[in-house]
Amino acid sequence: MTTQAYVGLGSNLEQPANQLARAITALAALPDTTLLAQSPFYASRPVGPQDQPDFVNGAVLLATGLSALQLLDQLQAIEQAHGRERLRHWGPRTLDLDLLVFGDQAIQNDRLTVPHAELANRDFVLQPLLDLAPELTLPDGRTIRELRQHCPDNRLRKLEPPQGR
Repeated sequence: MTTQAYVGLGSNLEQPANQLARAITALAALPDTTLLAQSPFYASRPVGPQDQPDFVNGAVLLATGLSALQLLDQLQAIEQAHGRERLRHWGPRTLDLDLLVFGDQAIQNDRLTVPHAELANRDFVLQPLLDLAPELTLPDGRTIRELRQHCPDNRLRKLEPPQGR
């Protein structure tokens, strides 16, 4: 059985758009997983400490036979392969991969909260999700479209695709 999973991507260090592109390649290569779609990339101000570069964010839709925790382990392994260091809460990072939505499941344990706990407050998460699945409804009945309409503005800017694509 496969589950549709939405993964958020973010980076603000070491050529962020390239970090996301390489992460998408790694996600497409995960075992028992197929990359179904990817959103455009967006730039936005950082959440939390402002003494860091702007972020580049996006999202992907995967079909996976992995469990949510197995997928989380894979996401964290990809982050580590990209040199992710957790030095400061909401600090700069080479790569951040968040499991945003996992099928119609609501998951709450010591390692994982799905849907992502801050999803409703992050335009840089909601807009890529809206691009991928405009009719997406969360397990609690809220739609991505209505959450986006009420989300705080983080000066989101859509980025042009890289040349040669």
